Amino acid sequence: MLKKMDRKELLKNFDKLLDIIETLREQCPWDKAQTPETIRPLTIEETYELAQAITQKNFQDFKKELGDVLLHIILYAKMADEKQKFNLNDVFVALSDKLIFRHPHIFSDVKAETPEEVSKLWEAVKLKEKNGNKTVLGGIPDALPALIKAYRIQDKASNAGFDWQEKKDVWPKVYEEINELKTELEKGDTDKAEAEFGDFIFATINAGRLYGINPENALERTNQKFISRFNYIEQNAKKQNKNLKDMTLDEMDSLWNQAKSKE
Repeated sequence: MLKKMDRKELLKNFDKLLDIIETLREQCPWDKAQTPETIRPLTIEETYELAQAITQKNFQDFKKELGDVLLHIILYAKMADEKQKFNLNDVFVALSDKLIFRHPHIFSDVKAETPEEVSKLWEAVKLKEKNGNKTVLGGIPDALPALIKAYRIQDKASNAGFDWQEKKDVWPKVYEEINELKTELEKGDTDKAEAEFGDFIFATINAGRLYGINPENALERTNQKFISRFNYIEQNAKKQNKNLKDMTLDEMDSLWNQAKSKE
């Protein structure tokens, strides 16, 4: 946490940043033309770039991408202020109020001593919150990617008490779903196979959650691993003056195993 002297420097630099953004909004033709709707796709892109920097543990890019996301937050607040809807200070006040309200175990006499107890407390508090979630799953955005959404659905249901009593109990469900998937694939029913494939993925995500594995992080690790190994195959094919399409599967598999051994 920043010391008070550091906070003075922070506030000075933040004030400078606000002045810069205000000047751009007033004088730059591109910035003047932007609306929340035009910025929204860029915000999504910047968020993914931030996530990539975190995954790659690249702290230089981490810092840069945090700045880009912060820029968008300030811009949104500036645009809302121009329409006299709210301003950046209102955002700060609302966030502070929400954090205090959602942490009664810190700011009042409610007890919650483990992360699991805190998670369950949060869900209960959110249901009581003014304009908050009316249902347990109501706060999950429809626009979330399906894999992340599945994890959040399961996590929220668990906090409401709907979960396996023992984490090992999830495995019969995983095996059941993969067998149902295989059955539909063998029948050739594409529509039912798709539905069963979704059930299988959902059950697998649930297993990861129960064992403390974030499926998004796990899948991205595998994505990066595959990219690295496949790039190795492609680079070595070029060294041999070969086109990937002209190589046999055994040749590519051999290079794959070489890449794997170097990890």
